[in-house]
Amino acid sequence: MMIVAAFRDSDGPGLGLVEDDVITVIARGDHGPLLLDLIGAGMSRRASTKSTSDRIALSSVQLEAPVASRDRAIICVGKNYHAHAKEFFGSGFDSTAQDEIPQAPVIFAKLGSSVVADGTAIRASLDPTNTVDYEGELAIVIGKQAHKVSKADAWDTIFGYTICNDVTSRALQKTHNQWLIGKSLDSFGPVGPWIVTADQLHDIVDQELVTTVNGEERQRASIRDLIFDIPTLIETLSATMTLYPGDIIATGTPAGVGIGHKPPLYLKPGDTVSVSISGIGTLSNPVA
Repeated sequence: MMIVAAFRDSDGPGLGLVEDDVITVIARGDHGPLLLDLIGAGMSRRASTKSTSDRIALSSVQLEAPVASRDRAIICVGKNYHAHAKEFFGSGFDSTAQDEIPQAPVIFAKLGSSVVADGTAIRASLDPTNTVDYEGELAIVIGKQAHKVSKADAWDTIFGYTICNDVTSRALQKTHNQWLIGKSLDSFGPVGPWIVTADQLHDIVDQELVTTVNGEERQRASIRDLIFDIPTLIETLSATMTLYPGDIIATGTPAGVGIGHKPPLYLKPGDTVSVSISGIGTLSNPVA
């Protein structure tokens, strides 16, 4: 399995390949441009890393969010699992609700400034309403420029997959109608822990997503259960905009978010929220 990780250690930042708890360094420097170089090379640089002596223990580094740039927004999909669409529609927080099940993909964005890495704290104190919620999601990393891509060709545009926690202030999401403010608080965009390349994970729709809070299971769903599948999302987005290498699409969250409980189970300081997807790994963040 090809796992691409952005990291930082005593020698500075870099990009590498993870295998057996060891990182084989591809290059040192700002991992954003390095990731774009790697995507552009189509992973052809993999072989050149095999002979390098720059191999370091995974446990000795700090993982960074595997994104091309924090200047770029994360494209998100709302209400894309049937059960979650129903729980959100009935929660009283869906200020855009017209249909219980969307007739077309619900698209919004998180600012890149919200992005943090695996292990970095979610700063709950930034939400004055104390309504911090979790949303575990599969995220797609685009691998080549894509415009007017058909569903049949959509898989060819994907570089790999990672995990996103679309942390949300529910009260701010409702107050402002548009979701950008409620979704884009600093630290409310955990992404990671790394990217698994698409050529190594052909069966992505058969993978399972599980979210836990303090070890208690809150969400569980198959990626196959998406209302609008991955090819449909890429076709829909690329019909009117150009997707670029390194762009991230968060595909939506299943049922079991905090507001789906009675009373709501919001995140609070001291909690740890973890999102796992089989075939990829686990994204885990404490709440501060």
